[in-house]
Amino acid sequence: MKRKHPHSASVPPEESELLRAALADVQPLPRLNRAALIRPKPLPIAAQRQRDEQEALRDTLSDNPAWEQGLETGEELLFRRDGLSQEHIRKLRRGHWKIQDHLDLHGHTVAEARPLTAAFLARAIRNSLRCVRIVHGKGLSSPNREPVLKKKLSGWLAQRDEVLAYCQAPQTEGGGGAVLVLLRGSRNSSK
Repeated sequence: MKRKHPHSASVPPEESELLRAALADVQPLPRLNRAALIRPKPLPIAAQRQRDEQEALRDTLSDNPAWEQGLETGEELLFRRDGLSQEHIRKLRRGHWKIQDHLDLHGHTVAEARPLTAAFLARAIRNSLRCVRIVHGKGLSSPNREPVLKKKLSGWLAQRDEVLAYCQAPQTEGGGGAVLVLLRGSRNSSK
């Protein structure tokens, strides 16, 4: 059974005859002595690896990293860097390190609070401070009375290499509305 070309019905017979007449003296080109090239197969694309790397990049740039290890599931903020003993958290809670500076984020939006926090931590490191307090508030004037800055601050602090640990401040230092932050010691001891 012969298949018809899909366009053959739409070409009038006189045009087909004209085409045949025009191509009557056409000679096929001679076959050249060419070798068939063997092209190497392209290397496979590691699609899953690309997706993993993209997700890791998104996690590191997000406000809520997926690797928030060290954070308790309750309301209290708590974090300690891998390799740091639990004793450091106990000392931080008990006031072993004197609070050397503080930042009050009351009344600031998330967009304002993040650069303020980054600048405050950079200044603290420059000044060789070891323990600081950041007051984030309890969220009583936030929508649904939830502490928005508290949640954001936990992610921001955990992403910073200079932050060794942090925990909720004792009641005398702000309680659930503040966090004590233990910073890495200055590598430059000449100050």
